[in-house]
Amino acid sequence: MIRRLLVLLLCALPLIPSAAPAETVRLGDRSYRIDLPPRATDAPVILALHGGGGSADQFARSSGLSTPANRQGYAVIYPEGTGRAGTWNGGYCCGSAARNRVDDLAFLDAVIADATARFRLNPRRVYITGMSNGAIMAETYAALRPDRIRAVAGVAGTMDTSRIKPAGRVPLLHIHGTADSMVPYAGGQGDTSLTRTSFASVASVEAAFLAPFPMLARTERVIDRVDDGTRVLERNYTDGRGRTQIRIQTIEGGGHAWPGSRRAARQGSTRDITANTEVLRFFAEHP
Repeated sequence: MIRRLLVLLLCALPLIPSAAPAETVRLGDRSYRIDLPPRATDAPVILALHGGGGSADQFARSSGLSTPANRQGYAVIYPEGTGRAGTWNGGYCCGSAARNRVDDLAFLDAVIADATARFRLNPRRVYITGMSNGAIMAETYAALRPDRIRAVAGVAGTMDTSRIKPAGRVPLLHIHGTADSMVPYAGGQGDTSLTRTSFASVASVEAAFLAPFPMLARTERVIDRVDDGTRVLERNYTDGRGRTQIRIQTIEGGGHAWPGSRRAARQGSTRDITANTEVLRFFAEHP
Protein backbone atom coordinates (compact mmCIF):
# COMPACT_ATOMS: atom_id res chain seq x y z
CA MET A 1 0.00 0.00 0.00
CA ILE A 2 2.79 2.43 0.96
CA ARG A 3 4.70 1.57 -2.19
CA ARG A 4 1.59 2.23 -4.31
CA LEU A 5 1.11 5.61 -2.63
CA LEU A 6 4.73 6.54 -3.33
CA VAL A 7 4.32 5.64 -7.00
CA LEU A 8 1.16 7.73 -7.24
CA LEU A 9 2.89 10.66 -5.49
CA LEU A 10 5.88 10.55 -7.84
CA CYS A 11 3.61 10.40 -10.87
CA ALA A 12 1.76 13.47 -9.60
CA LEU A 13 4.92 15.57 -9.27
CA PRO A 14 5.56 18.04 -12.11
CA LEU A 15 8.38 17.14 -14.44
CA ILE A 16 11.33 19.51 -14.08
CA PRO A 17 13.18 19.88 -17.38
CA SER A 18 16.92 19.30 -17.21
CA ALA A 19 19.56 21.20 -19.13
CA ALA A 20 20.55 19.69 -22.46
CA PRO A 21 24.00 18.10 -22.69
CA ALA A 22 26.81 20.24 -24.05
CA GLU A 23 27.05 20.30 -27.83
CA THR A 24 29.99 21.27 -30.04
CA VAL A 25 29.17 22.98 -33.32
CA ARG A 26 31.62 23.28 -36.23
CA LEU A 27 31.84 26.56 -38.14
CA GLY A 28 34.27 26.01 -41.00
CA ASP A 29 37.62 25.31 -39.36
CA ARG A 30 36.46 26.78 -36.02
CA SER A 31 33.95 25.64 -33.44
CA TYR A 32 31.98 26.58 -30.36
CA ARG A 33 30.52 24.68 -27.42
CA ILE A 34 26.99 25.49 -26.27
CA ASP A 35 25.24 24.61 -22.99
CA LEU A 36 21.50 25.15 -23.31
CA PRO A 37 19.02 25.86 -20.50
CA PRO A 38 15.98 23.60 -20.01
CA ARG A 39 13.83 25.98 -22.09
CA ALA A 40 16.07 27.23 -24.87
CA THR A 41 13.61 28.92 -27.23
CA ASP A 42 14.16 32.69 -27.14
CA ALA A 43 16.71 32.29 -24.32
CA PRO A 44 19.25 35.08 -23.77
CA VAL A 45 22.84 34.26 -24.72
CA ILE A 46 26.18 34.58 -22.91
CA LEU A 47 29.39 34.26 -24.92
CA ALA A 48 32.18 33.14 -22.57
CA LEU A 49 35.73 33.46 -23.93
CA HIS A 50 38.54 31.37 -22.48
CA GLY A 51 41.94 32.79 -21.62
CA GLY A 52 45.13 32.33 -23.63
CA GLY A 53 46.26 28.71 -23.46
CA GLY A 54 42.73 27.57 -22.66
CA SER A 55 39.87 26.08 -24.65
CA ALA A 56 36.10 26.07 -24.77
CA ASP A 57 35.78 22.87 -22.72
CA GLN A 58 38.48 23.93 -20.27
CA PHE A 59 36.81 27.26 -19.54
CA ALA A 60 33.40 25.63 -19.18
CA ARG A 61 34.86 23.23 -16.59
CA SER A 62 37.06 25.64 -14.68
CA SER A 63 34.62 28.56 -14.51
CA GLY A 64 31.53 26.48 -13.80
CA LEU A 65 29.49 29.27 -15.40
CA SER A 66 26.98 27.11 -17.26
CA THR A 67 25.27 25.60 -14.22
CA PRO A 68 24.10 28.86 -12.59
CA ALA A 69 23.60 30.55 -15.97
CA ASN A 70 21.44 27.73 -17.35
CA ARG A 71 19.46 27.75 -14.12
CA GLN A 72 18.71 31.41 -14.74
CA GLY A 73 17.63 30.69 -18.31
CA TYR A 74 20.76 31.70 -20.26
CA ALA A 75 22.32 29.68 -23.05
CA VAL A 76 26.11 29.76 -22.62
CA ILE A 77 28.36 29.64 -25.67
CA TYR A 78 32.08 28.94 -25.38
CA PRO A 79 33.75 29.85 -28.69
CA GLU A 80 37.12 28.25 -29.45
CA GLY A 81 40.23 30.36 -29.98
CA THR A 82 42.88 29.54 -32.58
CA GLY A 83 46.36 27.99 -32.63
CA ARG A 84 47.88 25.38 -30.39
CA ALA A 85 47.90 27.85 -27.50
CA GLY A 86 44.26 28.79 -27.96
CA THR A 87 44.37 32.59 -28.25
CA TRP A 88 42.25 35.55 -29.39
CA ASN A 89 43.25 38.49 -31.54
CA GLY A 90 42.27 41.33 -29.24
CA GLY A 91 44.43 43.83 -31.14
CA TYR A 92 47.59 44.02 -29.10
CA CYS A 93 47.35 40.53 -27.65
CA CYS A 94 47.73 37.57 -27.80
CA GLY A 95 49.97 34.90 -29.33
CA SER A 96 49.52 33.54 -32.84
CA ALA A 97 45.99 34.96 -33.13
CA ALA A 98 47.33 38.52 -32.92
CA ARG A 99 50.46 37.76 -34.99
CA ASN A 100 48.39 36.19 -37.77
CA ARG A 101 45.72 38.92 -37.51
CA VAL A 102 42.93 36.39 -37.10
CA ASP A 103 39.56 38.08 -37.65
CA ASP A 104 37.98 37.08 -34.36
CA LEU A 105 35.42 39.86 -34.62
CA ALA A 106 34.01 38.16 -37.72
CA PHE A 107 34.20 34.76 -36.03
CA LEU A 108 32.17 35.95 -33.04
CA ASP A 109 29.69 37.56 -35.44
CA ALA A 110 29.31 34.16 -37.10
CA VAL A 111 28.97 32.32 -33.78
CA ILE A 112 26.14 34.62 -32.66
CA ALA A 113 24.34 34.38 -36.01
CA ASP A 114 24.66 30.60 -36.21
CA ALA A 115 23.76 29.82 -32.59
CA THR A 116 20.77 32.14 -32.37
CA ALA A 117 19.32 30.73 -35.61
CA ARG A 118 20.22 27.07 -35.04
CA PHE A 119 18.95 26.91 -31.43
CA ARG A 120 16.24 29.61 -31.74
CA LEU A 121 17.88 31.85 -29.14
CA ASN A 122 17.20 35.56 -28.63
CA PRO A 123 19.53 37.61 -30.89
CA ARG A 124 18.52 40.82 -29.09
CA ARG A 125 19.78 39.64 -25.70
CA VAL A 126 23.44 38.74 -26.20
CA TYR A 127 26.01 39.23 -23.44
CA ILE A 128 29.75 38.60 -23.50
CA THR A 129 32.36 37.81 -20.87
CA GLY A 130 35.89 36.46 -20.77
CA MET A 131 38.99 35.78 -18.73
CA SER A 132 42.43 37.32 -19.41
CA ASN A 133 43.00 37.22 -23.22
CA GLY A 134 39.31 36.31 -23.41
CA ALA A 135 38.43 39.45 -21.45
CA ILE A 136 40.52 41.54 -23.85
CA MET A 137 38.57 40.03 -26.75
CA ALA A 138 35.20 40.39 -25.00
CA GLU A 139 35.75 44.08 -24.24
CA THR A 140 37.10 44.71 -27.74
CA TYR A 141 34.08 43.04 -29.33
CA ALA A 142 31.64 44.95 -27.12
CA ALA A 143 33.38 48.25 -27.84
CA LEU A 144 33.25 47.71 -31.61
CA ARG A 145 29.83 46.03 -31.74
CA PRO A 146 27.80 48.02 -29.17
CA ASP A 147 24.56 47.41 -31.07
CA ARG A 148 24.93 43.62 -30.67
CA ILE A 149 25.84 43.36 -26.98
CA ARG A 150 23.60 44.11 -24.00
CA ALA A 151 26.49 44.12 -21.49
CA VAL A 152 30.10 42.97 -21.17
CA ALA A 153 32.05 41.56 -18.22
CA GLY A 154 35.84 41.38 -18.33
CA VAL A 155 37.92 39.51 -15.74
CA ALA A 156 41.70 40.02 -15.46
CA GLY A 157 42.17 41.38 -18.97
CA THR A 158 42.11 44.91 -20.42
CA MET A 159 41.41 45.88 -24.03
CA ASP A 160 43.77 48.12 -26.01
CA THR A 161 42.33 51.50 -25.05
CA SER A 162 45.06 53.40 -26.94
CA ARG A 163 43.57 52.25 -30.26
CA ILE A 164 40.05 51.06 -29.45
CA LYS A 165 37.24 53.27 -28.20
CA PRO A 166 33.64 52.13 -27.61
CA ALA A 167 31.52 53.09 -30.61
CA GLY A 168 28.46 53.43 -28.39
CA ARG A 169 27.11 52.84 -24.91
CA VAL A 170 27.80 49.37 -23.52
CA PRO A 171 27.32 48.52 -19.83
CA LEU A 172 30.60 47.20 -18.41
CA LEU A 173 31.56 45.08 -15.41
CA HIS A 174 35.30 44.76 -14.90
CA ILE A 175 36.87 42.54 -12.20
CA HIS A 176 40.62 42.77 -11.62
CA GLY A 177 43.16 42.09 -8.87
CA THR A 178 45.76 44.64 -7.81
CA ALA A 179 48.37 41.86 -7.47
CA ASP A 180 47.81 40.52 -10.99
CA SER A 181 51.31 39.83 -12.31
CA MET A 182 50.21 38.80 -15.82
CA VAL A 183 47.95 41.74 -16.73
CA PRO A 184 48.91 44.47 -14.24
CA TYR A 185 46.07 46.49 -12.74
CA ALA A 186 47.95 49.75 -13.41
CA GLY A 187 48.94 48.66 -16.93
CA GLY A 188 52.28 47.83 -18.50
CA GLN A 189 54.06 44.52 -18.98
CA GLY A 190 53.41 41.88 -16.34
CA ASP A 191 56.25 40.21 -14.47
CA THR A 192 54.89 36.76 -15.33
CA SER A 193 53.16 37.68 -18.58
CA LEU A 194 53.60 35.21 -21.43
CA THR A 195 53.70 38.07 -23.94
CA ARG A 196 55.58 41.37 -24.17
CA THR A 197 52.37 43.32 -24.39
CA SER A 198 52.20 46.63 -22.58
CA PHE A 199 48.68 46.23 -21.26
CA ALA A 200 46.21 49.07 -20.77
CA SER A 201 45.30 49.98 -17.21
CA VAL A 202 41.97 49.20 -15.60
CA ALA A 203 41.48 52.95 -15.17
CA SER A 204 41.75 53.48 -18.94
CA VAL A 205 39.14 50.77 -19.61
CA GLU A 206 36.87 52.38 -17.04
CA ALA A 207 37.27 55.79 -18.68
CA ALA A 208 36.77 54.42 -22.21
CA PHE A 209 33.46 52.73 -21.44
CA LEU A 210 32.27 55.69 -19.37
CA ALA A 211 32.89 58.20 -22.18
CA PRO A 212 29.77 57.50 -24.32
CA PHE A 213 27.40 57.83 -21.35
CA PRO A 214 26.00 61.13 -20.09
CA MET A 215 26.60 62.10 -16.48
CA LEU A 216 26.42 59.08 -14.17
CA ALA A 217 26.33 59.13 -10.35
CA ARG A 218 29.31 57.44 -8.72
CA THR A 219 29.08 55.43 -5.50
CA GLU A 220 31.53 53.12 -3.78
CA ARG A 221 31.35 50.26 -1.32
CA VAL A 222 33.68 47.68 0.23
CA ILE A 223 32.99 43.93 0.07
CA ASP A 224 34.96 42.02 2.71
CA ARG A 225 32.93 38.97 3.68
CA VAL A 226 35.81 36.56 4.32
CA ASP A 227 39.06 37.01 6.26
CA ASP A 228 41.30 35.87 3.40
CA GLY A 229 43.71 38.78 3.06
CA THR A 230 41.75 40.41 0.25
CA ARG A 231 38.83 42.76 -0.07
CA VAL A 232 36.86 44.13 -3.00
CA LEU A 233 36.42 47.84 -3.69
CA GLU A 234 33.38 48.33 -5.90
CA ARG A 235 32.69 51.48 -7.91
CA ASN A 236 29.25 51.89 -9.43
CA TYR A 237 28.26 54.49 -12.02
CA THR A 238 24.48 54.73 -12.05
CA ASP A 239 22.10 56.49 -14.44
CA GLY A 240 19.03 58.53 -13.55
CA ARG A 241 16.85 55.41 -13.52
CA GLY A 242 19.03 53.83 -10.85
CA ARG A 243 20.66 51.27 -13.16
CA THR A 244 24.39 50.70 -12.87
CA GLN A 245 26.00 51.15 -16.29
CA ILE A 246 29.64 50.74 -15.25
CA ARG A 247 30.85 48.61 -12.32
CA ILE A 248 34.52 48.20 -11.42
CA GLN A 249 35.42 45.58 -8.82
CA THR A 250 38.99 46.01 -7.65
CA ILE A 251 40.27 43.02 -5.69
CA GLU A 252 42.92 44.33 -3.29
CA GLY A 253 45.64 41.67 -3.18
CA GLY A 254 43.93 39.61 -5.86
CA GLY A 255 45.89 37.79 -8.54
CA HIS A 256 45.26 36.66 -12.11
CA ALA A 257 42.14 34.57 -11.60
CA TRP A 258 38.44 34.02 -12.24
CA PRO A 259 37.20 34.33 -8.63
CA GLY A 260 35.45 31.18 -7.48
CA SER A 261 36.89 28.96 -10.21
CA ARG A 262 38.68 25.67 -9.63
CA ARG A 263 42.11 27.28 -10.06
CA ALA A 264 41.32 30.50 -8.23
CA ALA A 265 42.82 29.54 -4.85
CA ARG A 266 46.18 28.74 -6.49
CA GLN A 267 46.11 32.00 -8.45
CA GLY A 268 45.68 34.37 -5.53
CA SER A 269 41.94 34.85 -5.78
CA THR A 270 39.48 36.30 -3.30
CA ARG A 271 36.63 34.52 -1.55
CA ASP A 272 34.70 37.75 -1.04
CA ILE A 273 33.04 37.43 -4.44
CA THR A 274 32.71 34.85 -7.20
CA ALA A 275 32.92 35.90 -10.82
CA ASN A 276 29.91 33.80 -11.82
CA THR A 277 27.66 35.49 -9.27
CA GLU A 278 28.86 38.99 -10.16
CA VAL A 279 28.69 38.46 -13.92
CA LEU A 280 25.16 37.05 -13.77
CA ARG A 281 24.04 39.76 -11.34
CA PHE A 282 25.29 42.46 -13.69
CA PHE A 283 23.77 40.89 -16.80
CA ALA A 284 20.43 40.56 -14.99
CA GLU A 285 20.50 44.32 -14.43
CA HIS A 286 20.47 44.78 -18.22
CA PRO A 287 17.65 42.59 -19.54
